[in-house]
Amino acid sequence: MAEGRAGVMDDPLDVDLGSVVAIHVAKATKLPMRPVESVVAEAGAGLVGDRYHGSRHRHVTVQSAHALAEAGADLGRSVDPESTRRNVTLSGGPVPGRPGTRVRMGEALLEVVRPAAPCRLMDDLIGPGAMKALHGRGGTVFRILEGGVIRVGDPVVREVS
Repeated sequence: MAEGRAGVMDDPLDVDLGSVVAIHVAKATKLPMRPVESVVAEAGAGLVGDRYHGSRHRHVTVQSAHALAEAGADLGRSVDPESTRRNVTLSGGPVPGRPGTRVRMGEALLEVVRPAAPCRLMDDLIGPGAMKALHGRGGTVFRILEGGVIRVGDPVVREVS
C-alpha cells in the first residue's frame, strides 16, 4: 500500500475482502462476545444487540482472518476472532483503513472511521505479546451508512465512487 496524506495508508482498489466468516456481539462492555449467524446493522446506530449500538461513530469493528493468522504466527498460538472483541471477521483483506472508504457488507453500506488499534487488554485476553502481535492488524472501526442484515457468508466489496 502506498502512504497517502497525513501518514494514512491508501486502500488499493483490487484487494479481495472476501466474505464474512464470523460475527460477534456483546450486550455490554465487560460481557463475553457471542457468535451469531446474522445481525441487523442499523444506519446511524450500529449493530442491534451489541454494546456499541447507539454510539455516534463506533458502529461496527471489522478485522481480517488473514491478519489474525499472521498475529498468531508471531505469537506461536492461534488468535480466535472473538478474543479480539471485534464484531466482524472477513476471509480476505487487509481491511480498508482510510477514513471515508466505503464497503458493502451483505445488505449494509459501511464507511471507515479509523483503524482500530489493539489495546493492552489483548495481552490479558489472548496472552502476553498479543497487543504487539496485533499492532497494524487490529482491524477498522466503521460507521453504518445504510442498514440491513449482515450474515456469515455474505460477500464484502469495496464501493467505488
